[in-house]
Amino acid sequence: MDALSRIPQLLVYGIVSGSILSLGGIGVSLTYSILGFSNFAHGDTMALGAYLALALLPVMAQLGLPSGSLGPLSFGWDFVASLLLAAVGTSLAVILLDRLLFARLRDTHRITLMIATVGVALALRNLLQFVWGPQPHYYTTTIQRAILIPQLGIRIKPDQIFIVAAAVLLALLLHLFLRYTKMGKAMRATSDNTALARVTGINTERVILWTWVIGASLAAVAGVLVGLENKFITPELGWQMLLSIFAAVILGGIGNPYGAIVGGLVVGISEEVSTAFISTGYKPAVAFAILILMLLIRPTGLLGRRR
Repeated sequence: MDALSRIPQLLVYGIVSGSILSLGGIGVSLTYSILGFSNFAHGDTMALGAYLALALLPVMAQLGLPSGSLGPLSFGWDFVASLLLAAVGTSLAVILLDRLLFARLRDTHRITLMIATVGVALALRNLLQFVWGPQPHYYTTTIQRAILIPQLGIRIKPDQIFIVAAAVLLALLLHLFLRYTKMGKAMRATSDNTALARVTGINTERVILWTWVIGASLAAVAGVLVGLENKFITPELGWQMLLSIFAAVILGGIGNPYGAIVGGLVVGISEEVSTAFISTGYKPAVAFAILILMLLIRPTGLLGRRR
C-alpha cells in the first residue's frame, strides 16, 4: 500500500487523536488564561483520571452495573459510570492540590508556579507507578470489529466513533457554559482582566475553582479515552502526550479554549498523516516542529489575541 492511499485511514486516526488532544488542551488554556501560568502537571492529571477509572471499574461491577458491551462498543455501563466518577475524583484531587500548593504560590512569580507544576507532575507519575506498577493495564480485552466504509476507503471502530462524539459533546457543553451561564461569563471576564473583574464584584476565587474543575474533568475524560483508544494505560500516559498538548495549545493560541480545540485537531491529524511518510517514532518531532513554526510565524497562535 503506497503512502497516498493510506492517508484517508490516517485522517480517521488523526481526528480521533486530535479529539483527545483538544480535550487535554482546553484545561491548559483555561489555566493559563485565568491563573496566568503553564500547568506542566496537566498530562499527569490525565493519567490520574485514567487510573481512577480503572480502580472504579470493579467497584461499579460490585454495585450491580452491567459490564456487558453497549451495542457495538467494547464497554458497558460500568465503564461509563467509572469515567464520570473519575472526572469527579480528579477534580477533587486537583482542587486539593490548589488549596495545599498553588493557592499559596499565586502571588509569586509565574516561573515559581510553573516549576511547582513540574514537581507535581513528577509526584503524580511516581505515585501512579508505586500504586499500580509500571506494567500496562487494560479497561477491556474485548476484540472489536471495525466498520468498513468502502466509499471512503476507511475502517473505523465503534469505540473511535464514541471518542469523537464524546469530545464534540463536551466541547459543545463547554461553549454553552462559557457563553450563556453566569459563571461562564465571569470566567471570560476574569480571563480578560482579573483585577477589573475583582473590582466589579466577581468572585475570582470561585472562578479559579471552576477553572480547576473544568480543566481536571476534561483531562480525566481525555486520559480515559486515551486508554480506550490505545487499549492500555501506563503511568507515562500523560507525559508522553504533554508535548502534543502544548503544541496544540500554542498553535491554537494559548489561553483560548477554542484555539485548543482547533490546535488539537491540527496536531493530531498532522502527527498521524506524517506516518505515511516517516516512522511513527517521529510523531513527537512533528508536534515539536509545529510548535516551533507557530512560535516563529505567529507567536499568538491561530486564534490568539495580539497584546
